[in-house]
Order: sequence, then structure tokens, then C-alpha cells
Amino acid sequence: MNNKVCFTTKDIALAGMMIAVIEVCKVALSFLPNIELTTFWLIMFTLYFGRKVVAVVPAFILVEGVVYGMNTWWIMYLYIWPLLVLLTWIFRKEDSALFWGIVSGIFGLCFGMLCSITYFFIGLSSGGVVAGFNTAFSWWISGIMWDMVHCAGNFVFMVILYTPIKNVMKMIASRTNC
Repeated sequence: MNNKVCFTTKDIALAGMMIAVIEVCKVALSFLPNIELTTFWLIMFTLYFGRKVVAVVPAFILVEGVVYGMNTWWIMYLYIWPLLVLLTWIFRKEDSALFWGIVSGIFGLCFGMLCSITYFFIGLSSGGVVAGFNTAFSWWISGIMWDMVHCAGNFVFMVILYTPIKNVMKMIASRTNC
């Protein structure tokens, strides 16, 4: 595999398409709480476009902030989505729908816990370490049921969509290599 990362005009257009796919899926599923395809797409894009996804994640996060406004949830996106890409990159040799279903399910289950990190710092700034832990923990626990929904949705989407989308991704990736 080529370790060189090069961005051509085609790659920039492809990055725009990846962001558009994520955004369209977000809007299409927005009526379902905590059901999303962002996790699925970021995993697939990382697996099949490698390091080029490094340009997609910050642009996606910026688009989200512009469209929905920047607030505490946006700060969470600054570390949550890059973490998913990093974890995917570490396990990129795996080629199993079940493996990626479990990873994306666990990611969905841990989403609220990861988000609570921001609330730790909010509590810390107003009342010290104990207040930080109390704020983060209560925020995380209050949403754990939604994290379970997120887990199930991520798992189901990945297990169902992995193989057919993998075949399309292989074809696209083979046409976009430098």
C-alpha cells in the first residue's frame, strides 16, 4: 500500500462528495433519535480512502457547525469523530461486517460518555474536580438509554450495509489512487 498522501482535484471533489453523503444521511435520518450513518460512513471512508479522510473530518465538523450552530455538542465533535477515524485506522486490516458492527456499536454506546468529557470541564470550571465529575457523570447517565439506541442502530447499519458498500468503495478507491 502506498503510504504517500496526495490530493488531486479528483480527491477534493471526492472529499466534497463524502461530506455531502454524510450530511444527506444525517438529514434523512434526523427524525429518528440517535440513529445515524455518520459512524458507518466515517469507518468506510477511512477503510477505503485511508489518510485522505483526514481532510473530510474537519470539513464535515465545520459544515456541521455552520449549519447547526456551534455549541457544546460541536466541541464534542472536534474529538469524537477524529477518535473514530483513528480507531478505524488502527484496525484497518479487519475485513468483517461483524467486527465493524461491534466497533460501531461500542462507539455508539460510548458516545454519551465521550460527550461527557466536555461537561467535565464545564463542571470543573465552576466547582472544581468533584463538580466536574458530577456534571459529566450525571450528563452521561441521563442519556445512557439513548446511547443504547445509538449502539443498536450503529450495529445494525454496519452489519447490513458493510458488504454491499464495501464492494462499491473498492471500485471507487481503485479509481482514485494516486
